[in-house]
Amino acid sequence: MPTAPGATAREVSIPYGEGRRVTLRIPASHPLDVLTPKAVAPAPEPMAVIRRALEQPLETPPLRELARGRREVVIVVDDLTRLTPVPLILPLLLEELARAGVREEQVTVLVALGTHRPMTEAELRARVGEETWQRVPVLNHAHWEPDALVERGVTENGTPVVLNRRVWEADLVLGVGSVFPHHIAGYSGGSKIIQPGVSGARTTAATHLLSTRTRRSYLGMRDNVVRREMDAVAAAAGLEAVFNSVLTSQGGLVDAFFGAPTAVLRAATLRADAIYGIPFAHQAEVVVAGTYPADLEFWQAHKALYAADIVTRTGGTLIVVTPCPEGLARTHPELVHLAGLPRAQVERLVDADQVEDRVAAGAAIAWAQVKERVGVSLVSEGIPPEVARAVGFTPFASAQEALEEALGRHGPEARVAVIPYAPECLPLPLKR
Repeated sequence: MPTAPGATAREVSIPYGEGRRVTLRIPASHPLDVLTPKAVAPAPEPMAVIRRALEQPLETPPLRELARGRREVVIVVDDLTRLTPVPLILPLLLEELARAGVREEQVTVLVALGTHRPMTEAELRARVGEETWQRVPVLNHAHWEPDALVERGVTENGTPVVLNRRVWEADLVLGVGSVFPHHIAGYSGGSKIIQPGVSGARTTAATHLLSTRTRRSYLGMRDNVVRREMDAVAAAAGLEAVFNSVLTSQGGLVDAFFGAPTAVLRAATLRADAIYGIPFAHQAEVVVAGTYPADLEFWQAHKALYAADIVTRTGGTLIVVTPCPEGLARTHPELVHLAGLPRAQVERLVDADQVEDRVAAGAAIAWAQVKERVGVSLVSEGIPPEVARAVGFTPFASAQEALEEALGRHGPEARVAVIPYAPECLPLPLKR
């Protein structure tokens, strides 16, 4: 229902891609909650935070000791869909490796694409920073090239271990990333830099499908079956230490930890909870979710669904607002078909081994679990309306139009919740 001329309305702004925002006008008659990460100031001296983390390792020797005598070092870093301050971190890691006697020609930086599309040379250069780019090789994880992968058996629970060959052949593997809530792993960070970061699609399909068969979402759960499988894959890959940062929603460095993957994750998640854990008292009939910074394509933006799902009342409407300039999922074209099918049908296809892209099938099942409970509206200039409809979303030209249509259906007392940074939020229901 459009706001009547002269009627009171509240304005809420959400990020929409890099440097842009979308403003919503919400009539005052509707109860409103705006759920945002806590306003934590970034560290005034980020380099000091990074140095402190390296000097106070968790459950490992300092890097200059850990790396002594190593012949080939691979540093795995997250890709452009994350805000990790990689250009600040890598020079200090190289400095510590040099103190251990590791020469720069013995070091490779590998970007953990998971199954994302390869980054361009300009993107790689910006991701690692000019200093690192000039000093060591920087490569994409070539998950699309069979020769770039190696099979190393299965975990105790049967997950196939398919790894980047450079990671397997290195005698020291380090990871660099950030920690925030994640619907599959519980949290990003730790072993997730290896699985799915530099794993083969069969490994990633196994963990993603495991997450959809056991629970609707593992968002914010530190210990879960998927995380344990990721830890097992990372151990097989030889991941010895990680550098994980905790960031503000805009990417400012708040804290950092270095050391054994499980110890770092434990410390970082406690810090992240203080930022991204958002208590709320009531589910809402209408929830608007922004997807920044995971908004290059819907393959990243879909993370907004799971935080918003927690806040949306059964039968309500979830409005996802995301630019997605690269469309739905460039590396998963089969997803357009799979996501339009009922969950049970996708599961039958997977069980009958009739799906080529099982990673896409995992996403399709996860989306279906949300769509079975709530309606999903989509506002995206990068996803054509026919594609949105094909995957079971209702397209709208603007966020305001989607909001007014939903309020018209849910009535004059419908509660509204807005989650501007939904991919990195952990809504926490208050007990009443």
